[in-house]
Parts: sequence; structure tokens; C-alpha cells
Amino acid sequence: MTRTVLHGPRLTLAAGFSLLALLLARPLEAQSPAPPPRPVKFTANAGFVDAAGNSEITTLSGEQRVEYRPTGTGWTFSQFIGAVYGRTDGVTSANRIKGGVRLQHVVGDKLSAFVSGEYERNRFAGIRRRFEEVVSLSFALLNGGRTELALEIGAAFNQQRDLEGVDNSFVAARTAGEFRQLLTEAAYIQQKVELLPNLEHAEDLRVNSETSVVAPLSRRFAVKLSYAIRFDNFPEPGFQTTDRVFTSGLQVTL
Repeated sequence: MTRTVLHGPRLTLAAGFSLLALLLARPLEAQSPAPPPRPVKFTANAGFVDAAGNSEITTLSGEQRVEYRPTGTGWTFSQFIGAVYGRTDGVTSANRIKGGVRLQHVVGDKLSAFVSGEYERNRFAGIRRRFEEVVSLSFALLNGGRTELALEIGAAFNQQRDLEGVDNSFVAARTAGEFRQLLTEAAYIQQKVELLPNLEHAEDLRVNSETSVVAPLSRRFAVKLSYAIRFDNFPEPGFQTTDRVFTSGLQVTL
């Protein structure tokens, strides 16, 4: 089975990067001052491409995230759900949904602990469903100013079922890093990397990476470009090891 790399036509991609360059080139004086932090933050992203002619391509992506951080408690609760759907020449070529929740607590100046649970369905990777529970520590190596860098170390417990109905449960070590650099007062670039080696089978290693750039249009709206790579060294039989997904769209923050 061939996987489809989700992206729009070359013209759409070039236009997106050109717009991003113009937005980042705006002087700092044109940026609205950042509002004071609030306990609840809502963020949503949406992207859509529809091309017709010699080939018919339709891709739709979206993500919603809520973060609740009661002032002065050190607790943070977050929830997210995201989906990617694609059709090529009238045939579904991508269909992935993933969602989860996370509870985090600050235990020191640079140290916090969290637990999370996620659900994923991705039949184009051979996965009918996967549940994953994570227990981890997070270290803020850089926190403050224009640069942020965090390292996470913990374990992930997986319960997975493939398209043939075969169940597989395993424990993986988990190491993740997140880097964020402000480009202006509001625009930023962000890099996330996650390594998940299976503790029961050494050849089973998963690596997830996401690079994103966000450029504001206003205080509430921004353009977001994202490129994600998901690598599985031991994929389901008949499937490839690597998925690559490029998305561009509008982000709204409330």
C-alpha cells in the first residue's frame, strides 16, 4: 500500500512561504503587544487544499487544543484532538485522527512531572487503534527570554491493534525535546522530537518530529506552517517505515 504525502500544489506551497516571509518581515512596532496570560487558552488550526484538472487532490487538516492553568497552583491541564484527511483522484489516501489529555505539575524551578493519555487511529499506517499512557519528567533547560528548551524523560505504555485485529501491548522508553525561538514579539519557530524505543524488542523504534513556524496576522489569528515526520523502524507488515505530512493553514487563539 502506497502512502500519500499530504501537501498542496507547488503554487500553493510557494505562496504560503512567500506570505510567511512577508509577515515575518514586518517591523516589531506593527505587532500588537502580547496580552497578559489567562488561565484558559484555546487554540485551533485548520488547513484545506482542493485541486482539480490533471489530478484531483483534496486534503483537510485540523487541530484543537485547550490549556487550563489555574493561577498560582502549578498545575496545567491540556487536551487536544487533531485529524488529517486526504483524497487523491477520488480515492481516500489519508485518514488519521489523534487526541489526548495531559496533566502536569511544577515541582521545582526547572522541573515538572506529568501524566498523559492518547488515542490514535491511522489505517494507512496499519493501525486500527492505539492507546498510549505516558509518565514523564520534564526539565526546562532554557526558560525565559526569547528561547525555550525542554527535555522530557519517562516511559510509555502502549496497547495497539492492527487492521487484522491482532493486539500488541508493550512498554517503551520515552525521550522528547522541545525547542522554541521567538522571531519577533509574536512570531516563532518550534521544533519537537520524540524517541520511543520498545523495551521488549530492540529493533522496534519510533521517532516523531514536527517543525512549525507561526506568523501572526493579528492578536488572535496567525498563519501556521508545519512539517511532521513519523518513523517506525518496525512497521505493520506491508507498510512503509516513514510518513511525512506538510500542512499550512490558519491558526486562531482565544
